[in-house]
Amino acid sequence: MARALLKFIRVSPIKSRLIAREVQGMNAEEAMAALEFTPNKAAKIISKVIASAVANSGNEAEDCVITSCRVDNGPVLKRFRPRARGMASGIRKPTAHILVEVEGK
Repeated sequence: MARALLKFIRVSPIKSRLIAREVQGMNAEEAMAALEFTPNKAAKIISKVIASAVANSGNEAEDCVITSCRVDNGPVLKRFRPRARGMASGIRKPTAHILVEVEGK
């Protein structure tokens, strides 16, 4: 079993989990092909992490199965936007940690 971990990536973990659930249990080559045509920022990032996990395993992509694809919360960058009458409202910029584990056949 090989794994790849991408930490502190600037993408929403809630939106990324939707993509991660789709590829869990799939063949790595099929998952990367499916993610290539998914119009989502998280899809491109997760595809790169899957490719890294496959490379770490030393096998070909068609021989690997994604056993686990997990997206955890990272720290939240807090910013402020100026508002009317001298006030300010907060903006949350979430980050995520993406972990992919693959296993060769």
